[in-house]
Amino acid sequence: MAVAGPTGPALSREEADRALARLGAEHEAVESSLLALQDHAGRRLLEGAELSGTTRSRWELAEQLIARLWTYFDAYTDALETARELRGRRRWPTQGELSELTDLLRGTAVTLPAAPDAGTTRLSEQLTLQELVDRMNGWYAQALDVVVTADAVWSALPARIDLLAAELQRTRSLAHSVGVRPGEHPSGDDLEDITRELAALRSEVISDPLAFWTGSSPSSAPGGGRPDTRRYDRAARALEDVRREVEAVLDVRQDAEQRLMRVRDVLSRADRTLVEARQARAEVLSKIAASVVPAVSGPPTVLYEQLSAAAEHRRCARWHRLSPLLDNLEQRAEEELLRARESLTAVTAPLAVRAELRGRLDAYRAKAARHGFAEDPFLGERYDAARRMLWSAPCDLVAAEGAVLRYQQAVAEALAPPADVRGDS
Repeated sequence: MAVAGPTGPALSREEADRALARLGAEHEAVESSLLALQDHAGRRLLEGAELSGTTRSRWELAEQLIARLWTYFDAYTDALETARELRGRRRWPTQGELSELTDLLRGTAVTLPAAPDAGTTRLSEQLTLQELVDRMNGWYAQALDVVVTADAVWSALPARIDLLAAELQRTRSLAHSVGVRPGEHPSGDDLEDITRELAALRSEVISDPLAFWTGSSPSSAPGGGRPDTRRYDRAARALEDVRREVEAVLDVRQDAEQRLMRVRDVLSRADRTLVEARQARAEVLSKIAASVVPAVSGPPTVLYEQLSAAAEHRRCARWHRLSPLLDNLEQRAEEELLRARESLTAVTAPLAVRAELRGRLDAYRAKAARHGFAEDPFLGERYDAARRMLWSAPCDLVAAEGAVLRYQQAVAEALAPPADVRGDS
């Protein structure tokens, strides 16, 4: 029967062997984990980096934990070797040896300096092998979180920032070639802001990577966290906006001459239309009596001044200034042409009315002739009266329209069938 000791009944030979096997497997696992942590690229980077902020404070603690882990692991190794040596003395251990082995495997057989976070004021503490393993597992998780998180951020962000910085340099060179420069164009100022932001972001990521982690820690929830790329994403979007603006300015440089020629052509057509409108207005005033004819404006001198400025911008390669000016000129030139056409339509309206009355008068005369009333004296008198009004200058449109209506009614009455008169039988 097993003798009871401070740790309870002594282990049997089989129980001791199983406990030694389990502790041996745990020893190998802990050793593999510590060696992997020692060789981890993130740990080497942390050791050689000038850290700041959250990363600095957490790495200082992690370094202490890693050093303590090796100390505890050495004690664990020594205790396990002692237990193995005791068990290896003979195939069938004595009861005293089993009791001693039980104390080693289950008792507080390991004495170590007290950890600062152990909650005790003593300089040393005694732990069981299982307590030793549990404590090492906790410290390992804390240290691993710092190493893996820093490595994940450093693997994700600096390379992307460098690629974006290279794209920024290409965009800056292209921007300068088309005159998009700081102080001269808003996009030039945006490029300076993005440059400063990327430099600051890279410096902060290198010195304090843990500040750029969001979500769960890698070891506690694999896949639950990720590098925080919000600042990088904002800079990338801002650079894309600038790139599109620079490309738009570049497009202006490539087709500026064609666009300027189109603006000149539109303004020229507007001028010709205004000249035609002024001539038509003079004709209307001389040929149409008592008619309100709107005034016709002069040429768009402001647009011609802007067109000259645009040509100067093109000659001096000030593409960033030419781009918005050309956009505005194209829109206003089309508006000017539309206004000129509307002016021509407005001033020629009385002539259009006179032409419509003349056409209507001739149409009814032809209708009367087809029905045998070409020589009718009454209709001829009404027709001559209307025609004199329409072909005289100045023409009174109101009186002429009344004369045409009277002729139209006379023709309609002449063509109407006679009333059916019936007498009583």
